[in-house]
Amino acid sequence: MSIPTTTPSKARRRSGKFALVSAVTLGLIGGPVALAAPADASTHLRGCTVDPLKPTDRSHLVDFRIKVSCRDNQTVQIRQLRYEDERGRRHDDYLGGSTFRESFNRRHDDVTIHSRDWVPDRRGDEKVYQVVSFRVRVGNHWTNWTRWEKSDVATLRH
Repeated sequence: MSIPTTTPSKARRRSGKFALVSAVTLGLIGGPVALAAPADASTHLRGCTVDPLKPTDRSHLVDFRIKVSCRDNQTVQIRQLRYEDERGRRHDDYLGGSTFRESFNRRHDDVTIHSRDWVPDRRGDEKVYQVVSFRVRVGNHWTNWTRWEKSDVATLRH
């Protein structure tokens, strides 16, 4: 008969720590862990550039704009997450998410995607931002998703 060297509660704590580290590593815990990219950064991939712009206040809605540019005959798929920036160590409030697909033909024009969302007025001024990630269609296949890019934070005066 073998005698266990660790107590059950110690074993549970170790397995809990391992599960948390694994979840963070796999990106299962979203929010601030995945949003460590620098602000005001655009990403380039396979001839496409996606730039999350600073949100703008449009009366009761906020316009979370994304500027997209691609070479001829490219298709890009974009994921967008919208957040309210909370003060201190609290997690930011998730406002919503969207997915967009843009195809570019021979005319090389930039496209600005307008994604409008309502931001609740809870405590005076609200700070909001967005993060975007994208992939490009190459032939019959899609590239991997880019890292998340964060826009500048906008302050909404209420």
